[in-house]
Amino acid sequence: MRFFIIGFGQAGGKILDLFIENEKRRGSNIRMRWLAVNSARTDLMGLKHVPVQDRILIGQTIVKGHGVGTDNKLGARVAQEDIENILNAIDERGTHDMDAFLIIAGLGGGTGSGGAPVLAKYLSEMYSEPVYAVGILPAPEEGKLYSLNAARSMISILKYVDNLILVDNGAWKFEGTSLRESFAKINEEIVRRLAILARAGEPIEEDIVGEMVVDSSEVVNTLRGGGISSIGYATTLAQVAEKKKKGFRLFGRKEEEEIEALENDKPMKIATLVRRAALGRLTIPCNIRSAERALVLVAGPPEHLDRKGLEKAKIWLEEQIAGVEVRAGDYPTRKTKYVAALVVLANVTDIPRVKELQRLAAEAKEEAEEAERMRMTKTLELFDEDIEPLI
Repeated sequence: MRFFIIGFGQAGGKILDLFIENEKRRGSNIRMRWLAVNSARTDLMGLKHVPVQDRILIGQTIVKGHGVGTDNKLGARVAQEDIENILNAIDERGTHDMDAFLIIAGLGGGTGSGGAPVLAKYLSEMYSEPVYAVGILPAPEEGKLYSLNAARSMISILKYVDNLILVDNGAWKFEGTSLRESFAKINEEIVRRLAILARAGEPIEEDIVGEMVVDSSEVVNTLRGGGISSIGYATTLAQVAEKKKKGFRLFGRKEEEEIEALENDKPMKIATLVRRAALGRLTIPCNIRSAERALVLVAGPPEHLDRKGLEKAKIWLEEQIAGVEVRAGDYPTRKTKYVAALVVLANVTDIPRVKELQRLAAEAKEEAEEAERMRMTKTLELFDEDIEPLI
């Protein structure tokens, strides 16, 4: 799946930077293109793996490279002003062999929250390739302003993208870590999922044959419709460490034989892994039964993948979602010691966090309007009523 990835704003840029680092470390033949777009010069300078020529500073005539200060209306304005520069940069890098555009942005801030919908609008109008977005929702404790920004951005971006993959910061808290460390771990989880999704349709290593291949067209068909999607992920060691023949036994011989038999049951292992991915921690918690379509992708050493297990998992998932479209495939590779399962739940409609976000946004808007009325009233009270204003 060849993405043209645009990291918009601080959060989007950091995730793109980590994605490129991950691909380089993996030693894969990167067939993607990317851009990091921001209104803050310091954020662009902080990127380590995005090439300097692939970084675009916007809004210089308005904010002078200092960012938009969590004002996503201003973020949309600077994106609109410099949209030609962004589109020209995309054209220069070429799009003829790309499968889709992928915009990554934090929806609670300013630049990405305001700029991502503007870019999505122009990309959807100018190109035939689908436009997807990964939107990161703020945690409730980040404040009502961030919730209002996210609600505005989400409503706007859904008009123009073929699918919006949501990530909820509030559902990805890591106990005992600072906010900065927690955000870094969330970014790692996002990149893991995107890396597996990007494997779909990629040429497999020589002398390795996939049992059930998922190509880019199946990803496109799964994500069509312009709704909201959530992604689940689970992983396990491909092979457990060999047990010592001598010394203390943790289990009796019979129990160990049963455990070993279960570990060697490849169909059951794959089916269980897919269930863990679908029912575990999703990028945004949702009711799995409200999903319209689903996609399963299992990656790992070829000797640990199993067609029967994948088919069993596919049948189970068909029984769980509202629709009947479930696509499944594998990506065999010897470059890992793990077996990973990715489950995309497409066009989900029962998402409690989105409803809560709308409530917080409505409260924030009402409080902001009331505060503005109070400010104007108190300001006018400072002056004598007999003084006439000029206009």
